[in-house]
Amino acid sequence: MALTLGKGPFGKESTGRFNFEVTAPDGHVLYLEETEKRVRAVFNGEPVADSRSVKILHETGHLPVYYFPEEDLRGDLLEGTDHTTHCPFKGDASYRSVRVGDRVAENAVWTYENPLPSAPPIAGHAAFYGDKMDRWLEEDEETFGHPHDPYHRVDVLRSSRSVKVTANGAVIAETQRPMLLFETGLPVRFYIPPEDVAMEHLTPSETRTVCPYKGIASYRSLNAGGETIEDAAWYYPEPLPEAQKVRDHLCFYDGKVEIEVRD
Repeated sequence: MALTLGKGPFGKESTGRFNFEVTAPDGHVLYLEETEKRVRAVFNGEPVADSRSVKILHETGHLPVYYFPEEDLRGDLLEGTDHTTHCPFKGDASYRSVRVGDRVAENAVWTYENPLPSAPPIAGHAAFYGDKMDRWLEEDEETFGHPHDPYHRVDVLRSSRSVKVTANGAVIAETQRPMLLFETGLPVRFYIPPEDVAMEHLTPSETRTVCPYKGIASYRSLNAGGETIEDAAWYYPEPLPEAQKVRDHLCFYDGKVEIEVRD
Protein backbone atom coordinates (compact mmCIF):
# COMPACT_ATOMS: atom_id res chain seq x y z
CA MET A 1 0.00 0.00 0.00
CA ALA A 2 2.77 2.42 0.90
CA LEU A 3 4.16 3.01 -2.59
CA THR A 4 1.27 2.89 -5.03
CA LEU A 5 -2.02 3.19 -3.15
CA GLY A 6 -3.77 5.99 -1.32
CA LYS A 7 -1.38 8.65 -0.07
CA GLY A 8 1.75 6.65 -0.92
CA PRO A 9 4.42 8.47 -2.98
CA PHE A 10 3.10 6.94 -6.24
CA GLY A 11 -0.55 6.75 -5.16
CA LYS A 12 -3.25 8.80 -6.81
CA GLU A 13 -3.93 10.66 -3.54
CA SER A 14 -0.29 11.37 -2.70
CA THR A 15 0.17 14.54 -0.65
CA GLY A 16 3.97 14.63 -0.84
CA ARG A 17 6.24 16.28 -3.37
CA PHE A 18 9.26 15.04 -5.30
CA ASN A 19 12.13 17.22 -6.49
CA PHE A 20 11.64 15.69 -9.94
CA GLU A 21 8.74 14.96 -12.27
CA VAL A 22 7.21 11.51 -12.11
CA THR A 23 6.98 10.39 -15.73
CA ALA A 24 5.63 6.84 -15.56
CA PRO A 25 3.71 5.89 -18.74
CA ASP A 26 0.11 7.11 -18.38
CA GLY A 27 0.94 7.85 -14.73
CA HIS A 28 0.95 4.12 -14.00
CA VAL A 29 3.81 2.84 -11.86
CA LEU A 30 5.15 -0.73 -11.95
CA TYR A 31 7.95 -1.48 -9.52
CA LEU A 32 9.38 -5.00 -9.12
CA GLU A 33 11.74 -5.81 -6.28
CA GLU A 34 13.26 -8.86 -4.66
CA THR A 35 12.65 -9.93 -1.08
CA GLU A 36 14.89 -12.11 1.05
CA LYS A 37 11.92 -13.81 2.70
CA ARG A 38 11.04 -17.43 2.07
CA VAL A 39 7.41 -17.39 0.90
CA ARG A 40 5.02 -20.34 0.62
CA ALA A 41 1.50 -20.75 -0.74
CA VAL A 42 -0.41 -23.78 0.62
CA PHE A 43 -3.56 -25.38 -0.78
CA ASN A 44 -5.35 -28.39 0.70
CA GLY A 45 -2.31 -29.14 2.85
CA GLU A 46 0.23 -29.07 -0.01
CA PRO A 47 2.77 -26.30 -0.69
CA VAL A 48 2.00 -25.16 -4.24
CA ALA A 49 4.78 -22.56 -4.26
CA ASP A 50 7.88 -22.39 -2.07
CA SER A 51 10.55 -19.85 -2.91
CA ARG A 52 13.51 -17.96 -1.50
CA SER A 53 13.68 -15.89 -4.69
CA VAL A 54 10.20 -14.41 -4.76
CA LYS A 55 9.64 -10.87 -6.07
CA ILE A 56 7.05 -8.27 -5.10
CA LEU A 57 5.27 -6.22 -7.76
CA HIS A 58 3.97 -2.80 -6.72
CA GLU A 59 1.43 -1.33 -9.14
CA THR A 60 -0.62 1.84 -9.11
CA GLY A 61 -4.08 1.17 -7.70
CA HIS A 62 -3.29 -2.43 -6.69
CA LEU A 63 -2.11 -4.21 -3.60
CA PRO A 64 1.38 -5.76 -3.72
CA VAL A 65 1.60 -9.17 -5.41
CA TYR A 66 4.15 -11.97 -5.05
CA TYR A 67 5.72 -13.24 -8.28
CA PHE A 68 7.32 -16.69 -7.95
CA PRO A 69 9.97 -18.12 -10.28
CA GLU A 70 8.39 -20.94 -12.30
CA GLU A 71 10.94 -23.43 -10.97
CA ASP A 72 9.63 -22.84 -7.44
CA LEU A 73 6.08 -23.94 -8.32
CA ARG A 74 4.72 -27.47 -8.02
CA GLY A 75 4.01 -28.03 -11.70
CA ASP A 76 2.37 -31.38 -10.97
CA LEU A 77 -0.40 -29.54 -9.08
CA LEU A 78 -1.12 -27.01 -11.87
CA GLU A 79 -3.48 -27.40 -14.82
CA GLY A 80 -3.61 -25.05 -17.81
CA THR A 81 -6.92 -23.40 -18.69
CA ASP A 82 -8.31 -21.38 -21.61
CA HIS A 83 -8.78 -18.29 -19.45
CA THR A 84 -6.81 -15.17 -20.42
CA THR A 85 -6.82 -11.49 -19.47
CA HIS A 86 -5.18 -8.37 -20.88
CA CYS A 87 -3.43 -5.64 -18.91
CA PRO A 88 -2.50 -2.47 -20.86
CA PHE A 89 0.62 -2.12 -18.72
CA LYS A 90 1.85 -5.72 -18.50
CA GLY A 91 0.38 -7.59 -21.48
CA ASP A 92 -1.60 -10.81 -21.91
CA ALA A 93 -1.87 -13.21 -18.98
CA SER A 94 -2.56 -16.94 -19.19
CA TYR A 95 -3.99 -18.88 -16.27
CA ARG A 96 -3.69 -22.22 -14.49
CA SER A 97 -5.82 -23.92 -11.89
CA VAL A 98 -4.51 -25.64 -8.77
CA ARG A 99 -5.70 -29.20 -8.12
CA VAL A 100 -4.83 -31.01 -4.89
CA GLY A 101 -6.82 -34.15 -4.14
CA ASP A 102 -10.53 -33.47 -4.62
CA ARG A 103 -10.19 -29.68 -4.40
CA VAL A 104 -9.62 -27.28 -7.29
CA ALA A 105 -8.83 -23.56 -7.21
CA GLU A 106 -9.95 -22.41 -10.64
CA ASN A 107 -7.69 -19.97 -12.51
CA ALA A 108 -5.75 -19.26 -9.32
CA VAL A 109 -2.37 -18.66 -11.00
CA TRP A 110 -1.48 -16.25 -13.79
CA THR A 111 1.62 -15.73 -15.91
CA TYR A 112 2.80 -13.09 -18.38
CA GLU A 113 4.80 -15.26 -20.77
CA ASN A 114 5.58 -12.33 -23.07
CA PRO A 115 5.13 -9.14 -21.04
CA LEU A 116 5.15 -5.76 -22.71
CA PRO A 117 8.62 -4.23 -23.19
CA SER A 118 7.70 -1.44 -20.76
CA ALA A 119 6.82 -3.92 -17.98
CA PRO A 120 9.35 -5.07 -15.39
CA PRO A 121 11.02 -8.49 -15.99
CA ILE A 122 8.15 -10.71 -14.85
CA ALA A 123 8.54 -13.31 -17.62
CA GLY A 124 9.27 -16.71 -16.13
CA HIS A 125 7.33 -15.83 -12.98
CA ALA A 126 3.81 -16.61 -11.79
CA ALA A 127 1.44 -14.93 -9.35
CA PHE A 128 -1.50 -16.21 -7.29
CA TYR A 129 -4.85 -14.86 -6.21
CA GLY A 130 -4.18 -14.73 -2.50
CA ASP A 131 -7.68 -15.62 -1.38
CA LYS A 132 -7.70 -18.82 -3.49
CA MET A 133 -4.93 -20.36 -1.40
CA ASP A 134 -5.60 -21.73 2.08
CA ARG A 135 -2.46 -20.40 3.75
CA TRP A 136 0.40 -18.02 3.10
CA LEU A 137 3.64 -18.10 5.03
CA GLU A 138 6.53 -15.66 5.16
CA GLU A 139 9.32 -17.76 6.66
CA ASP A 140 7.33 -19.72 9.31
CA GLU A 141 4.85 -16.95 10.14
CA GLU A 142 1.36 -17.17 8.67
CA THR A 143 0.21 -14.02 6.92
CA PHE A 144 -3.28 -12.79 6.05
CA GLY A 145 -4.72 -10.95 3.08
CA HIS A 146 -2.05 -9.74 0.68
CA PRO A 147 1.78 -9.77 0.91
CA HIS A 148 3.37 -7.59 3.54
CA ASP A 149 4.53 -4.39 1.90
CA PRO A 150 8.06 -3.55 3.14
CA TYR A 151 7.15 0.15 2.94
CA HIS A 152 3.98 -0.16 4.99
CA ARG A 153 4.08 0.73 8.66
CA VAL A 154 1.67 0.65 11.60
CA ASP A 155 2.33 2.81 14.68
CA VAL A 156 0.04 2.84 17.70
CA LEU A 157 0.52 5.75 20.11
CA ARG A 158 -1.18 6.60 23.40
CA SER A 159 -2.84 9.99 23.31
CA SER A 160 -4.63 12.46 25.57
CA ARG A 161 -6.76 13.92 22.79
CA SER A 162 -10.45 14.18 23.58
CA VAL A 163 -12.55 11.98 21.28
CA LYS A 164 -16.34 11.99 21.29
CA VAL A 165 -18.53 9.73 19.14
CA THR A 166 -22.22 10.52 18.62
CA ALA A 167 -25.01 9.09 16.47
CA ASN A 168 -28.53 10.50 16.11
CA GLY A 169 -27.89 12.77 19.07
CA ALA A 170 -26.77 9.97 21.41
CA VAL A 171 -23.28 9.90 22.89
CA ILE A 172 -21.82 6.50 21.99
CA ALA A 173 -18.28 6.97 23.26
CA GLU A 174 -16.20 9.62 24.97
CA THR A 175 -12.58 9.34 26.03
CA GLN A 176 -9.40 11.24 26.79
CA ARG A 177 -7.20 8.18 26.48
CA PRO A 178 -7.57 6.95 22.90
CA MET A 179 -5.02 4.89 21.07
CA LEU A 180 -4.10 6.58 17.79
CA LEU A 181 -3.25 4.19 14.98
CA PHE A 182 -1.12 5.67 12.22
CA GLU A 183 -0.96 3.44 9.16
CA THR A 184 0.90 4.24 5.97
CA GLY A 185 -1.36 5.76 3.34
CA LEU A 186 -4.47 5.80 5.56
CA PRO A 187 -6.10 8.45 7.77
CA VAL A 188 -5.36 8.29 11.49
CA ARG A 189 -7.76 6.00 13.36
CA PHE A 190 -8.99 6.60 16.91
CA TYR A 191 -9.32 3.42 18.97
CA ILE A 192 -11.36 3.83 22.15
CA PRO A 193 -11.13 1.65 25.28
CA PRO A 194 -14.31 -0.43 25.71
CA GLU A 195 -14.78 1.07 29.19
CA ASP A 196 -15.33 4.45 27.52
CA VAL A 197 -17.98 3.15 25.10
CA ALA A 198 -21.70 2.85 25.80
CA MET A 199 -21.72 -0.83 24.89
CA GLU A 200 -25.49 -1.11 25.35
CA HIS A 201 -25.81 0.65 21.97
CA LEU A 202 -23.71 -1.99 20.21
CA THR A 203 -24.62 -5.48 19.04
CA PRO A 204 -22.27 -8.14 17.62
CA SER A 205 -22.08 -8.53 13.85
CA GLU A 206 -21.07 -11.56 11.82
CA THR A 207 -18.83 -9.42 9.61
CA ARG A 208 -15.10 -10.17 9.66
CA THR A 209 -12.32 -8.54 7.66
CA VAL A 210 -8.63 -9.33 7.37
CA CYS A 211 -5.72 -6.90 7.52
CA PRO A 212 -2.23 -8.36 6.95
CA TYR A 213 -0.77 -5.80 9.35
CA LYS A 214 -3.35 -5.75 12.17
CA GLY A 215 -5.12 -9.12 12.02
CA ILE A 216 -8.75 -10.23 11.85
CA ALA A 217 -11.28 -7.56 12.73
CA SER A 218 -14.67 -8.21 14.31
CA TYR A 219 -17.54 -5.75 13.94
CA ARG A 220 -20.44 -4.34 15.91
CA SER A 221 -23.58 -2.64 14.69
CA LEU A 222 -24.96 0.44 16.38
CA ASN A 223 -28.47 1.12 17.65
CA ALA A 224 -29.19 4.79 18.30
CA GLY A 225 -32.28 6.96 17.99
CA GLY A 226 -34.35 4.05 16.73
CA GLU A 227 -31.94 3.42 13.84
CA THR A 228 -29.61 0.50 13.31
CA ILE A 229 -26.29 1.36 11.70
CA GLU A 230 -24.70 -1.82 10.39
CA ASP A 231 -21.04 -2.49 11.16
CA ALA A 232 -20.47 0.97 12.60
CA ALA A 233 -17.43 -0.09 14.65
CA TRP A 234 -14.67 -2.67 14.50
CA TYR A 235 -12.07 -4.07 16.87
CA TYR A 236 -9.24 -6.60 16.96
CA PRO A 237 -9.69 -9.27 19.67
CA GLU A 238 -6.41 -10.98 18.69
CA PRO A 239 -4.30 -8.36 16.90
CA LEU A 240 -0.97 -9.03 15.26
CA PRO A 241 2.16 -7.79 17.09
CA GLU A 242 2.17 -4.39 15.31
CA ALA A 243 -1.29 -3.60 16.69
CA GLN A 244 -1.24 -5.15 20.18
CA LYS A 245 -1.99 -1.82 21.86
CA VAL A 246 -5.47 -1.63 20.26
CA ARG A 247 -6.60 -5.06 21.47
CA ASP A 248 -10.39 -4.92 22.13
CA HIS A 249 -10.46 -1.13 21.57
CA LEU A 250 -13.28 0.07 19.31
CA CYS A 251 -12.85 2.21 16.23
CA PHE A 252 -15.86 3.89 14.60
CA TYR A 253 -16.46 4.62 10.93
CA ASP A 254 -16.32 8.33 10.26
CA GLY A 255 -19.36 8.84 8.03
CA LYS A 256 -21.55 6.33 9.85
CA VAL A 257 -21.20 8.30 13.09
CA GLU A 258 -19.99 11.77 14.08
CA ILE A 259 -16.48 11.86 15.52
CA GLU A 260 -15.31 15.01 17.32
CA VAL A 261 -11.61 15.27 18.18
CA ARG A 262 -10.15 18.05 20.34
CA ASP A 263 -6.53 18.55 21.38
